[in-house]
Amino acid sequence: MNILNAVLSPLAQVGSRKAENGIVSKFRLPTSDFRFEKISFGFPGYLILLTLLLSGCSASRSQSSKKGVSLFNGKDLSGWVVHGTEKWYVENGELVCESGPDKAYGYLATAKQYKDMDLTVDFKQEANGNSGVFFHSSLEGIIITGWQAEVAPPGSNTGGIYESYGRGWLIKPDPADEKAAFRPGDWNTLRVRVVGDEVTTWLNGKQMITLKDEKIGQATGQIALQIREGGGIKVRWRNLRVVEL
Repeated sequence: MNILNAVLSPLAQVGSRKAENGIVSKFRLPTSDFRFEKISFGFPGYLILLTLLLSGCSASRSQSSKKGVSLFNGKDLSGWVVHGTEKWYVENGELVCESGPDKAYGYLATAKQYKDMDLTVDFKQEANGNSGVFFHSSLEGIIITGWQAEVAPPGSNTGGIYESYGRGWLIKPDPADEKAAFRPGDWNTLRVRVVGDEVTTWLNGKQMITLKDEKIGQATGQIALQIREGGGIKVRWRNLRVVEL
């Protein structure tokens, strides 16, 4: 109905009349009650109306895809798999990771795999907040391979890219850029965009790194949140959203 209103509203300004192409022979479009007094469609009219309707539906789907999908429903861990004994739970609509009694590494990974994507996530560090966001990853227990966009306390390379069980640090952000963007004790937004062999990260809208790496371009895998070993770590997450490119 909204699409029809958008299509026919210009015609409403001229009142009842006979359309030259035979699409609408006579109609009345009151401002408070949408109804036709008489409509007659010829074959060309059906084609035009169908085209307009399909165009509207296509535009709606396109806008929806640009917004992406939420990875976290705010209620439970549906769509995620826990690896390790560290704590992952939902509190006040937020996803929380917290060190458990084993004080070991732990991961929360998506059940689905992703390749080219644009991922955004809000995080808030409590206590020692050393963590990370993995992409193109795979897990066996708590052994993870893939690449991590670092999430760490101020001055510890948040937004840099680290290859787990591989080459280690591939790139670190400029310390001045990280310091200018980071909000200690508050919510921060990390964005990770992966297209082919190119990775770009932003922290609160400020670009941290851009990296081209052939090995990344060849890979695919899960998105995973990390909690590091050592104990005393607690991080809150919200607004986890991904757009597949």
